[in-house]
Amino acid sequence: MLITFKCRACPDVMMLDNLAQHLVGIVGKRLGQRGVITHDELADAITKLEAAITFDKQERAEHDGHFHEGEEGHEHHEIPPGLAQRAYPFLDMLRAAQKENADIVWGL
Repeated sequence: MLITFKCRACPDVMMLDNLAQHLVGIVGKRLGQRGVITHDELADAITKLEAAITFDKQERAEHDGHFHEGEEGHEHHEIPPGLAQRAYPFLDMLRAAQKENADIVWGL
C-alpha cells in the first residue's frame, strides 16, 4: 500500500507503507490512517531522522564489503539501499516544510 505525504511547501512524497511506518516512527509519530507532523514538531523530527541516517551510514561503513562474506554463491558483495537513500525524499520534505512553516499530512 502506498502512503502519500502532502505539504503545501513541496511536491507530494509517496512511499510504501512499511518504509513510511519506519520513517514516521523514527520522528516519533505513528502511522495511522491519517496523521500530521506540525510545523512545531519539524525541528525535532529533522534532528531525529538525520541522527538515524548518520547511525545507519556508520553501521554500513563498518560492514562495507562484508555483507555476504562467507556465504556461498555471493561473490558480488552488493549492499541493499540504506536508510539515507530511502529517507532523503522525506527528509527534504521535512526541511521544505520547516522553511515554509507548513505542516505535513497524510491520509487525507
